[in-house]
Amino acid sequence: MQSRESALEDERIAADTTAYARVNGALFLGGFATFSLLYCTQPLLPQLAWSFHVSPATSSLALSLTTGALAPAIFLAGPLSEATGRRILILVSLLAASLCNVAAGLSTAWHAVLLCRALEGVALGGVPAVAMTYLAEEIDTGSLGHAMGLYVGGSAMGGMAGRTIAGLLSGLFGWHAALAGIGLIAFVVSVAFGFLLPTERNFSPRREWAAERHLGAWMSHITHGGLPFLFGIGGLALGSFVTVYNYIGFRLARAPYHLNQGQIGLIFLVYMVGVVSSPFAGKLADRLGRPVVLLASIVASQLGLALTLFEGLPLIVIGIALLTGGFFATQSVASAWVGRMASDAKGHATSLYLLVYYTGSSIMGSAGGWFWSSHGWTGIIGFTASALILAAGLAAGLRGRD
Repeated sequence: MQSRESALEDERIAADTTAYARVNGALFLGGFATFSLLYCTQPLLPQLAWSFHVSPATSSLALSLTTGALAPAIFLAGPLSEATGRRILILVSLLAASLCNVAAGLSTAWHAVLLCRALEGVALGGVPAVAMTYLAEEIDTGSLGHAMGLYVGGSAMGGMAGRTIAGLLSGLFGWHAALAGIGLIAFVVSVAFGFLLPTERNFSPRREWAAERHLGAWMSHITHGGLPFLFGIGGLALGSFVTVYNYIGFRLARAPYHLNQGQIGLIFLVYMVGVVSSPFAGKLADRLGRPVVLLASIVASQLGLALTLFEGLPLIVIGIALLTGGFFATQSVASAWVGRMASDAKGHATSLYLLVYYTGSSIMGSAGGWFWSSHGWTGIIGFTASALILAAGLAAGLRGRD
């Protein structure tokens, strides 16, 4: 008699099917909308600082509050999605977050902007963990690395578009138009996502809360021999990445570069490297093994950091591109590995990974303001390089667990 696990595997979506293409297309759009909304304030931080007469560290709250609210919201999204369904929760979250970004663009007071961005983080909590869980449940295990890589690639494309378009719109029309414009674009993309994504096949709603079951699932992942290493790698990698992107605009706006808002926004076109590196790393990890690809990705990020220490603008851009490629490769491999390493309650494992992931972003992104104000760009690199060295140590500790 066929086991339930085998029966579920038979229902999984295989590569080279119409359903597989629809899932990948929808999750690509979902990642695009999520990360264009999340990071569209990053190139605007210098303009927000000047407009509201706040410090660089304070202006970073326009991003850090969003990721800070996102972290606990993600933690609760997994259990909530078990009652509502994966697809519907992602769709409602994307639409609500898009409207919050429009509201932030229409705000004229600093605290109103921060409130809208914090609410946006709460809304976006229903996307990342649930989307990754959807893939882990619905996609054939042999194709999961590639599918997760495409989702992360959509995230990279969204992060690039959000930053680049926001920078260009801000240079032409001001930051109000930039935030509102990104919100409207994300709303349209979210509607397209809703039409594309198929309804779950391997999921049955559970209406009861069952607190003991959820707490037990989270605790089993926290005490797991390998998952906490992946959680830590995610938080350190994203925290380093966001810190560099938060303050590079301040550096490039000063002498000797004197770049304007639109020119700074164009720097974020290097995100295209992440669009390519994430699915490539996913495929490579399926073939060569996750530990070696994960460690190599972190080392690539370290090399990118080192290049940004040079004064020449081309070397800085190449360094940011290498950092970006390394980061998205790291995220692609680590996030897929969480779903594979967790033998049960995959949604709870994903929510813990993303809780640490975005908490690292929020804390390091704001703390970087002190290093920037006190020690300039060398302070930023010292801070982020130390975090990546720790991440590399955690990755080395995962050898033999593939």
